Amino acid sequence: MTPDPALVERLLSSLEVSGAPVAVTAPFTGAHAYDVAVAEDADVDRAVATLRAGQRMWAQRPLSERTAILLKFHDLVLARRDQGLDIVQWETGKARKDAMEELLDVCITARHYARDAKRLLRPRQHRGVFPGAVGVTQYQQPKGVVGFLTPWNYPLTIGVSDAIPALIAGNAALIKPDVQTTLTALWAVDLLVEAGLPRDVVQVVPGEGPRVGPLVIDRVDYVMFTGSTRVGREVAARCGERLIGCSLELGGKNAMIVRADADPERAAEIAVRGSFSNAGQLCISMERIYVHHAVYEAFRDAFVARVRGLEFARGIGWPGQMGSLISARQRDRVQQHVEDARSRGARVLVGGSTRPDLGPHYFEPTVLEGVTEGMILCDEETFGPVVALYRVHSDEEAIRLANATAYGLNAAVVTRDRRQGRTVALRLHAGTVNINEAYGPSWGSTRAPMGGMGDSGLGRRHGDEGLLKYTESQTVAAQRILGFGPPFGWSDERWTETLATAFSVMKRLGLK
Repeated sequence: MTPDPALVERLLSSLEVSGAPVAVTAPFTGAHAYDVAVAEDADVDRAVATLRAGQRMWAQRPLSERTAILLKFHDLVLARRDQGLDIVQWETGKARKDAMEELLDVCITARHYARDAKRLLRPRQHRGVFPGAVGVTQYQQPKGVVGFLTPWNYPLTIGVSDAIPALIAGNAALIKPDVQTTLTALWAVDLLVEAGLPRDVVQVVPGEGPRVGPLVIDRVDYVMFTGSTRVGREVAARCGERLIGCSLELGGKNAMIVRADADPERAAEIAVRGSFSNAGQLCISMERIYVHHAVYEAFRDAFVARVRGLEFARGIGWPGQMGSLISARQRDRVQQHVEDARSRGARVLVGGSTRPDLGPHYFEPTVLEGVTEGMILCDEETFGPVVALYRVHSDEEAIRLANATAYGLNAAVVTRDRRQGRTVALRLHAGTVNINEAYGPSWGSTRAPMGGMGDSGLGRRHGDEGLLKYTESQTVAAQRILGFGPPFGWSDERWTETLATAFSVMKRLGLK
């Protein structure tokens, strides 16, 4: 089964790029899916010129009109959800339930920022240096053209959800999707245009990251990048050279802590969801689980049993809980991590093998124990359906080990005592921590910021910052009476003494 061929042809024909076509394959089967032209230098120049002209008009439209368009887009995504789910599955090989997470995320994000934009973008009055004599207003002006460098693992969520607040704030969006997931980006843009977004406010320039990514960075006013820490450093350096801002969500080696009071069955259910959603190709998924020795055996047995019972998704449609990896490269990386750990003494409790009988890139959901320092699996992000179990003897030990990484993206604590769970959470070096879940509560709560510490990135998506980062704060201060110089006939000394007295009075009155 494939998406509607007429829809695919129409979306691909909407691209305005001149590079040689690149073949895209379907991960489920390895069969040819479609050919997509990639962007050249002149294509990116043209797209940015179009966006700069369109953005000026877009920013002048009333905020109520901009938010109404995004709310209509919300409705179109829901109404055409089967189209979108088919395309996401076809391009990524993920299970339909995981594709549905993406679609719902886009809707939640559109609804949230459309409702919150008035609060976030309204002019704010501030007390002037001389209360009453100076009026100060803060405005939020759009950055201009924002570049989105998006990965293949969540092409709808990351490719479009990040652009939504930027568009609402009055920016134009230049989206560079991974070549493998170009169609998903085109489908979303098609719905944005149908909802009323001017076509000259959003452009898609597909291409390989090392080639087209720098072209985007060198032409836009702000960059939102999601990907590896290694490439994130390169993006940040290039942005720094141009003195433009960037927001980076990078890698993670996320840890779950199962406390002594946890229900082993409930913890196992959470761990399966947290470790194997999207076949582990999720930057906030769990790759390390620290389990208190009092419940270790019970948790391990329950977890392994649940993992062994997972069903594979074999193609487009609802059957199956875990899909294929996206490529041979990703499959080989996962296999390398598992084989390195196994050769150094780690024990595979379940899984550990490729499944060529299912498709070219399938890898079994895998659980190991006995993973130690020196193994690739111990420290590096695997980004696949692999998780390691570790026995600990106290919360203190679990916290220390969970924090023993340069990453700091996401973490989880499973416990019956939510108060103690919060105490543990506050000591974890992670931008988001979930109690009694793995990633859903923090990710789905779009009014709260989400992002990483340490090597896991800079900036935040979601929350107020998720929109305000796409704006520049502009302060307009109006001198109403008098001035900063001494009144006529006063000496500088007399004026200075008067100011010193006024400042002392202001402090006593509690004025800032």
